[in-house]
Order: sequence, then structure tokens, then C-alpha cells
Amino acid sequence: MQPGVFMLEISMNKNAESGDLTADFAALRQDVARLAETMRELVEHQTQAAGARVSEAVGGARDKIASTAAEAQGCIRAAGGQIEASIERNPLTAVLIAFGIGMYLGMLSRSRG
Repeated sequence: MQPGVFMLEISMNKNAESGDLTADFAALRQDVARLAETMRELVEHQTQAAGARVSEAVGGARDKIASTAAEAQGCIRAAGGQIEASIERNPLTAVLIAFGIGMYLGMLSRSRG
């Protein structure tokens, strides 16, 4: 084999390998781009799903708080009604209790002032 022919074959093989590597890198670049796009879509989907779950939880908590507040308001109204009824049944006792509380608060404020 002549030295010039061997060099030409090596050069042609390198060019063929270089073309294959270029094509492989291009395919790899496309695969990485598709993978990045898939990951972006996955993260976006997960973010939307998490947002929906948080919105549901907040809505449920808001409903529960509103329900509890309504129950507490009903209890306060009932207690107020019971106190009014008790005062109407025992007015003298109510006046004495109010007088005692007033005296106690008066003594507390006098000792501090």
C-alpha cells in the first residue's frame, strides 16, 4: 500500500466519523431539548395541581371558620337570652351582683391610682 493512499483512507474515515459525531450531537441536543420541555410541562402541571389543592383547602377552611363563627354567635345570643331571662326572674340578685362587681373594680382602680 502506498503511503498517500493510506492517509487518504484515514482522512476519509475521520470525516465520516466526524459527520456521525455531529449527527449524534445534534440528535442528543434535540433529545435534551425535548427532555427539558417535558420537565417544564411536568413542573407546570404539578404547580397547577398543587395550586388547586391549596385553593380547595383554603375554601374548606374558610367554610369551617364561617360555620364555627355562626355557631359561636348563636351560642352568644343564647347565653345573652338566658342572662336576660335570669335578670327578669331575679332583678334584686342582678342588682346586687352588679353592685359587687362595681365595688370590686372601684377598689382595684383606687389601689393603683
